[in-house]
Amino acid sequence: MSTTTFEAVETGAGSAGGTRLGWALADSWTMTRRELLHWARQPVQVVVGLAFPVMLLLMFGYLMGGGLGIEGNYREYLVPGMFALTMAFGLDATMVAVTQDLNKGVVDRFRSMPMTNGAVLVGRSAADMLQSLLSLIILMGVGLAVGWRWHGSFAAVLGAMGLLLLLRFAMLWMGIHLAMVAGKPELVMAVQILVWPVSFLSNAFATPESMPGWLGAVVEWNPMSATATAVRDLFGNEGGVSTASWASEHASLLAVVWPVVLVAVFFPLAVRRFGRLSR
Repeated sequence: MSTTTFEAVETGAGSAGGTRLGWALADSWTMTRRELLHWARQPVQVVVGLAFPVMLLLMFGYLMGGGLGIEGNYREYLVPGMFALTMAFGLDATMVAVTQDLNKGVVDRFRSMPMTNGAVLVGRSAADMLQSLLSLIILMGVGLAVGWRWHGSFAAVLGAMGLLLLLRFAMLWMGIHLAMVAGKPELVMAVQILVWPVSFLSNAFATPESMPGWLGAVVEWNPMSATATAVRDLFGNEGGVSTASWASEHASLLAVVWPVVLVAVFFPLAVRRFGRLSR
């Protein structure tokens, strides 16, 4: 870690106005700037992360354009589902970055400074959320280019984006906690393998009605399915869902409850585990 970065940390800690909240915000912003500087030094990695969901959208939109169990415009169903699915992409990069900092001693060096406990994790999550917002905007632009349209108000569009970023925030803290449990970058891939089935076991690409009964029920209760369904409703897109299950009828509620529950569980676990490092 460069001397400039450590000077920035000390400057951030010392310019917080003396309050604990001010110190926490300053330390977290310093760590966020550290992650943003990594973007400038590793632009290829950032571009690949942004391009991957776009390639998936184009592949499923054109190669599987007929859809499964969906009548009407498949892209109106697919694109919001891809927005929700994208909120799980890129977690491996965040998890690897956390484990690399742990194994290279960067976290121990930060912990030896007068920094707010957990500022490193908050900075990492803030930078990730900025990248997620950029990725979502790009993906929406590509969706518009391939024929997807929203039919709701601008306020509804902002609400849909808020639900998507809330899901990302929850997934992010779950990933940070699992990264610290894994401890090593090579073990992150084993954890990431578990994320993919959960991600694709949703209604992003196909309706639950097209699946076996038990599988459709599992899909409907997937947090990503709840967000995808709620986002489709806010965008005014064709839902393709005809079931009268409680989960599908209350998708908007579940799209808020699921992420809040995940954050309530994994945020304190991650901060607590970070605080116990090197003890």
